[in-house]
Amino acid sequence: MPYIGTQPNDVKKNTGVYTPSEILQLTKNGSWSGSLELIAEQTVSDAANLSMTTIKENVYDVHLLEVIAYNPVSADRLGMQFFESGTRETASVYKYGYQYLYYTGAFGENKSTGDNHIKICPDEGSASTDTSSAYCYIYNAGNSSKYTSTTQQMVGTDFMRFGGGMLPQASTVDGIYLFGDSNGSNFSLTAKLYGVKQIWVT
Repeated sequence: MPYIGTQPNDVKKNTGVYTPSEILQLTKNGSWSGSLELIAEQTVSDAANLSMTTIKENVYDVHLLEVIAYNPVSADRLGMQFFESGTRETASVYKYGYQYLYYTGAFGENKSTGDNHIKICPDEGSASTDTSSAYCYIYNAGNSSKYTSTTQQMVGTDFMRFGGGMLPQASTVDGIYLFGDSNGSNFSLTAKLYGVKQIWVT
């Protein structure tokens, strides 16, 4: 049964039907399901990579990664790798599958059962107006008995892509690494990582 009130003493049972005032109070407390906690935010310029190594994987089983205005120095794509217990996994063990729409109207797919990254932003040029943005949900990062998987959508100057990926290893993922996965180009972007809160039912 869901509970409302201030933990741990002011606890009141709830039948599962919330009034508007109760929803507002739970949202204010940061306890309403689906609300987000901003864990980390970084803005980089002409950077070779970006690491987020404090992700509260022991608190959240769902994370939301937002990438804003990815712009490479030379034409490239943005890839993501995971840290497992502090060690970055760089081997060709990641899986992904995407569908894409090109600006010409062409459709297609990209997929791999053994690459060294998961794709986050599509092919992008180096002009200052050539930018891509994306959002990516990350599941089970902190659960050492489950694989870490992702779903994401990305849009750029010429491409729109949606799909998902997986690190098919049961491990504790405790960090995220972004880099130019095609040419290793430096880049500029803003990255925000959120934890997705849930209501616990007892």
